[in-house]
Amino acid sequence: MLGHAGLADDHQDGQELVCSAVSALTFNMANSVEQFTEDSFEVNQEEKTGSFQFRFTSDISSGSQLLMNSLVFGLQDIEEEYGEPYIKIRFKEV
Repeated sequence: MLGHAGLADDHQDGQELVCSAVSALTFNMANSVEQFTEDSFEVNQEEKTGSFQFRFTSDISSGSQLLMNSLVFGLQDIEEEYGEPYIKIRFKEV
């Protein structure tokens, strides 16, 4: 997640709602992986830039895969509802 932090300065319609929803989904996924799996991961978060990076440091269990798929599903739903002015999802294979 990049460029996503705090409240919208100009309070555009939908922007704060999208930011809150994206934050809730993303942090819930990270917390759920920690709580319900034994998978290793690291999180890098920079409040100043609004950057949030989540990376598995071990093989991904089926539980973590399900949680990641759920996150993607939720983010895609937000993208379909509110569109590119507020959210754009990009996938990067590594």
